[in-house]
Amino acid sequence: MKNKILFLMIIGVLFSCNNNDDNYTENELVGIWKLIQMTGSIPNSETSGAEMEWQETYVLNANGTFLKSRDRDGITTEVSGTYNFINNSNEPLIELNFDTESEIIGSCTSNRKETMNLQSETIFLSSWEACDGPGLKYEKIN
Repeated sequence: MKNKILFLMIIGVLFSCNNNDDNYTENELVGIWKLIQMTGSIPNSETSGAEMEWQETYVLNANGTFLKSRDRDGITTEVSGTYNFINNSNEPLIELNFDTESEIIGSCTSNRKETMNLQSETIFLSSWEACDGPGLKYEKIN
């Protein structure tokens, strides 16, 4: 009897460990993502809300297109493109490919591509910080 209980417990543990909550789908990305926090290279330089240098949103659509909008000093700049969801086991990513160049594109590798690290179903982080850009944290609001 003890062996059967032990066997069932081991099977339960194996199945529960195999359940990976980091497996997101493209449908979960669809919606409005808002910049909620900025950090800089200077220690304790974190800002949020109205204190940030700019306000920014991404609207990710079900058809694989997106719109990025930045409001800075009362001037709104928009740029659009297509996105891809890359669901690798180490680091789920959102790759944003812009139709045109723009000063609001924050990237280490290209002036027409951004990469976001998906931290959870409701949070992604810009990879721009890896090359001395600001750390940008976005939250899904809709």
